[in-house]
Amino acid sequence: MNTAAKLSAYGAALALLTAGAFATGSAVGPLTTVAASGGHGAMSGDEVAGHGDTHSGTVPGTADQPAGLASSRGGYTLTPTDPTLTPATPDTFSFVITGPDGAPVIAYDVEHDKRMHLIVVRRDTTDFAHVHPEMAPDGTWSVPLTTASAGSYRAFADFTPTGGEATTLGVDLVAPGVFEPVAHTPSRTAQVDGYTVELTGDLIAGQASPVTLAVSRDGVPVTDLQPYLGANGHLVALRQGDLAYLHVHPEETASAGPEIPFVAEVPTAGGYRLFLDFQHDGVVRTAEFTVPTSSEPTGLPSSPAPAHDADGHGH
Repeated sequence: MNTAAKLSAYGAALALLTAGAFATGSAVGPLTTVAASGGHGAMSGDEVAGHGDTHSGTVPGTADQPAGLASSRGGYTLTPTDPTLTPATPDTFSFVITGPDGAPVIAYDVEHDKRMHLIVVRRDTTDFAHVHPEMAPDGTWSVPLTTASAGSYRAFADFTPTGGEATTLGVDLVAPGVFEPVAHTPSRTAQVDGYTVELTGDLIAGQASPVTLAVSRDGVPVTDLQPYLGANGHLVALRQGDLAYLHVHPEETASAGPEIPFVAEVPTAGGYRLFLDFQHDGVVRTAEFTVPTSSEPTGLPSSPAPAHDADGHGH
């Protein structure tokens, strides 16, 4: 699609999506669900990264304002080359991060084996992908991306500029067309490609909460999970309603499964969509859950809250 056509489609889509936004908010609202499907099949590109430390998007002093809610923060700004996606069609998504001086940032630290982590999710959290763009010399990041269907999407860029703080910025995208928002039902069990993933533990608002995900296939525990970019598994949590972003990594463990332990610190009460990426037999798969917060832990014991840096990435 050429630029003029995309701009025209974008304008039309905005009218459609603006009209549908209220319906989406009412129909989807604070979602209380989980879909159990492999998000990586829906979107192409290099997927998932991390190593055994814990990250969350909680901001010190403003616990109800996690990362990813703004496209500009701390002097850094996320700007897509084109905010329009083409539904169900292979495309290239590109964007630039500008720094406090207004120039594109070209120096990044490697975090979890990658300099840039990009999460793209439809606003009803039905279509999810964790991919890794490549940067051109001028600072433009690009990645192949295929959205499964029309709708309003949110893109999160998770990065650490050299000499700066770990930062997560978010921006809205649109895939023109009519779509039906999906409301999921709460679930702690996900089925994907013959695998079953069970989540135990409780999310307690405002404190570090241990959760464990156990992977089995055809009823047999998987004990040979493969490290993918330095970890047995990677967990992204999105707060329902505003998609506040929390990126959580597993605790250090010598085990290759079936259990993958995490510590997540969610800032507020409510429902959270959780997306676990794990690798087995050379394939990365995504298991999806929806978990409401609990007033008291009923599963695993709580842990002390981790320390945070300026953008809420705990270590």
